[in-house]
Amino acid sequence: MRQGSAVHELITIALHEGSDVVILRRCTQSVCRATGLTGSPLVRLTTVVSEAGEHLLGASGLTARLSLEVTDVVRVTVRFGWREVRRPASALLSAATRLLDAARLLSPGDGGPHELLLAQRTPAPVSSAGELAVQARVKLTGAGTAADLIDALRTQNHQLLTALEESQRQQEELQRLNAELEETNAGVMALYSELTSELQATNSGVVALYAELEEKTRQLELAHEYKTRFWANVSHELRSPVNSVIALARLLDSGTDPLTEEQRRQVALVQASGSTLLALVDELLDVAKAESGRLEPHFAEVDLRALLYQLRGTLQGTTQPGVRLRIPEGVGLGLLVTDEVMLTRVLRNVLSNALKFTVEGSVTLDITEASDEGGSRFVFRVQDTGVGIAAEELDRVFEEFYQVRGPHQRGRAGTGLGLPYARRLTELLGGRLTLDSEIGRGTGVTVEIPASADRPAAETGHAAATGRARPVAGSVVVVDDDEAFVAAVRPLLDEVAGSVTFLGDGAHAVATVERERPDAVLLDLNMPGVDGYEVYRLLAAHPATARTPVVVLTALDVADVDRSRLARVRAVLNKSRLTAADLAGALSGSAAPAATQPPAADPPLPATVPPHRADPLSSTAEERR
Repeated sequence: MRQGSAVHELITIALHEGSDVVILRRCTQSVCRATGLTGSPLVRLTTVVSEAGEHLLGASGLTARLSLEVTDVVRVTVRFGWREVRRPASALLSAATRLLDAARLLSPGDGGPHELLLAQRTPAPVSSAGELAVQARVKLTGAGTAADLIDALRTQNHQLLTALEESQRQQEELQRLNAELEETNAGVMALYSELTSELQATNSGVVALYAELEEKTRQLELAHEYKTRFWANVSHELRSPVNSVIALARLLDSGTDPLTEEQRRQVALVQASGSTLLALVDELLDVAKAESGRLEPHFAEVDLRALLYQLRGTLQGTTQPGVRLRIPEGVGLGLLVTDEVMLTRVLRNVLSNALKFTVEGSVTLDITEASDEGGSRFVFRVQDTGVGIAAEELDRVFEEFYQVRGPHQRGRAGTGLGLPYARRLTELLGGRLTLDSEIGRGTGVTVEIPASADRPAAETGHAAATGRARPVAGSVVVVDDDEAFVAAVRPLLDEVAGSVTFLGDGAHAVATVERERPDAVLLDLNMPGVDGYEVYRLLAAHPATARTPVVVLTALDVADVDRSRLARVRAVLNKSRLTAADLAGALSGSAAPAATQPPAADPPLPATVPPHRADPLSSTAEERR
């Protein structure tokens, strides 16, 4: 017996003949009813007790002791005891184990008595066990020798019949009288055959469903592939004109003819809007690339002071009246090695989101350094005094395209990609992004990233020159059908090449290069008719042009360029961040093959530029590498 348990002894009956077993059965029934044990559990216990008494009848010193055992529940227990070596039938023990809460045969020690324990749990509360024991003893008084054996047998048969009917009612197919057993069995067999047929049909349906699911999976994979191709096409079709708009705006701003104040403001608006659109396109593409595992960070030392200055200049104009934006100077912080563009976007998205939903108070960025067994890390904490987020919405805000509904959304457009995108970039940097919020008390977002990371060896090979590049080539041939880009890149080429020949299509590229004998060819990839890949193949195959260096200029992301078809090009440069220094490095051969230039921090937007909408994906002019 476990500690804290109690036993209330009720009656002990010596079993010498069949009538004693009947008395034991009736006493067991009385105890069960006194403790609230009725129905099927009562029948099971009394039946098993009777069977056990019949099996053991004749054993030396056979007794049956009824009691209430109290642990965490109240159980009616019957303990059979005898002295000689005799075991109940194995079938009886097996049935008792199935039908009762407890049934076990206790082996004697040092020649002691044998014991069989049978127990059934009652619904009675533990606190009333003592009172139940008193009531049971009262009911047991006089319940022994006065028992009418025939009446007891009739009662037993009636209870068994009731239990059988109860079991039959639980099955729709067995609602017949016990007298129709053979007919019922036939019905059961018919039902079994029917169920077997249905099961086979169901299995066939499951197999068909699996086949359909496999087909749907294949279709989803194809759709994902089509989506990837679509993003690649969008990359070129949107980036090319946007890059041209940005380049032409910068060209206007730095031209020889001075602009009026109004013209400078309008040019600044064009440049800022173009940069915002380019950032939106880049980030939407990055979301798709992160999903497919194609977005990879490029680690380098980060100038936190410059990064924070850029964030401050970019976001200062987006604050609402009465809201203070607090971004530290970054002085005194240690060395941080990470992907500067990804980190900038993470912080910008988080800060933009905070500013978007803060109408009064402040938005504060705090930066701390910490270290533990996992190494050193930087902790960026953005805390606002905005509207806050309900507890049931905290997980959903990281679902793509989900936005918390409410009055606070009026007039604040957004895509619902800001926080999911920021978390995904943080994970790519080896860190984590967490959020805590409370309605009416603001939101806090914590970004933790490692303080250092290994820099890939391939991330070298870009033009490191700064300032105005010196001419490094006598002549170049530019093959590009984008007239706007050609107009924008012409001033840059004038700085690094003595003469420039522009060609608007790839059909005459080989003949032109053979005739001009330039020092290098600048080649666009996406052109109608003969594209850049085919032009490069033709140049490499012609003896007169095979050794001419080729530099690829493209609006595609480096991950979308088919490197296998450009195995020996000198460099691959992105149009959106092209500088004279980059061109000089590529033409002089100082840039590594198929390398892309690192991002250059944009200057802060002019004060005359009005605030952009605070959409987490489009509120900045910061450009992607």
